[in-house]
Amino acid sequence: MTETVTQTLNPPKRCPLADLPADKMPRHIAIIMDGNGRWARRQGLPRIEGHRRGAVVVRSITEECARLNIEQLTLYCLSSENWKRPAEEIAFLMQLLEHYMISERPLIVEQNIRVRVVGRREGLPEAALREIELTESMSAANTGMRLCLAINYGSRGELADACRRIAEQVQAGQLHPDTIDENTVAANLYTAGMPDPDLLIRTADEMRVSNFLLWQISYAEIWVTDLFWPEFDETTLHAAIRDFAARDRRYGGLGVVNK
Repeated sequence: MTETVTQTLNPPKRCPLADLPADKMPRHIAIIMDGNGRWARRQGLPRIEGHRRGAVVVRSITEECARLNIEQLTLYCLSSENWKRPAEEIAFLMQLLEHYMISERPLIVEQNIRVRVVGRREGLPEAALREIELTESMSAANTGMRLCLAINYGSRGELADACRRIAEQVQAGQLHPDTIDENTVAANLYTAGMPDPDLLIRTADEMRVSNFLLWQISYAEIWVTDLFWPEFDETTLHAAIRDFAARDRRYGGLGVVNK
């Protein structure tokens, strides 16, 4: 008699954070991706190779956040101050951005991801801008994780733009100054309609927020690693989330009082 052996092919990957209660998971993770150039220099490579490797990490972390059912992932891709870098590096970053928007569309469709780009679009090359707008439009009806990319972004500029829009509404008689509150400001930011970040991750051991989401991260938990962005991986992401889950988020209150 022949014995039948049943074998499961490609069993589903067990979630490494399955033991965490759902209410301890961050709803929105924001990441300041730092250290591409320093990583490349340490490897004896040109800076652009650090950016190329960083784009690979963006893909893996995006996939993992989608798998973990994170509602939103926001990545600081290009700050408004980064234009001060050498012209060759900026040109490469724009080419990389254009390529990313094209090459990642299959993943975006497969993972049901919604893509949104925040920041000033003036100054971006037409080719890159065209691919950004196409990716945003083709993913707009998706219902999965929102991937928000901050490109040519600066939080002070965002706040200035919000003030300008509010002033225009007042001037047009659509808004009375006495009714302006925090909700009014939030509704006029680039991130209107998005939840504020719960967890802010920064790589390369830098202890600053670098003009990133200054309004939105008011109550975010901050987690810093000494790893450069090209070294960041799913295991490091899991460590950050576990640390977040262990924190007592008080929002100005007393939190859990020990008896």
